[in-house]
Amino acid sequence: MRAYHHTHRVTFDETNLVGNVYFAHYLRWQGHCRESFLAEQAPGVLKALQSGELAMATVHCDMDYYAECYALDEIDIEMTLRARHTNRVVMDFDFRRAGQRVARGSQTVACLRRTENGVEPVAIPEEMARALVPFE
Repeated sequence: MRAYHHTHRVTFDETNLVGNVYFAHYLRWQGHCRESFLAEQAPGVLKALQSGELAMATVHCDMDYYAECYALDEIDIEMTLRARHTNRVVMDFDFRRAGQRVARGSQTVACLRRTENGVEPVAIPEEMARALVPFE
């Protein structure tokens, strides 16, 4: 299965008083990885998000933690596509430091359009759908 890779260097502000990475940052890094993928593979989707033409909402996420990480660790985040549906994409994330898995997680995002009555589901944008094909 093909994966998208994003590398993150842990900063001191991402650690807590004990010195390890605060748990919520792993979820933030999932977002960074997803956004980097869009910037590289589907830049028109980012423009649609910025203009308000499209909205993407995280509707589910989870994380499992296996080892602590610390400031200045280099974390390789591997994102794979688990599934895609009409307006939703499910991604899995594998977090590794020096080849060792330190955490794993998943995230489901929904593609939406804002209306005067709230948001409504829309199909995955064509550019994004094309970008996902090699990862199926």
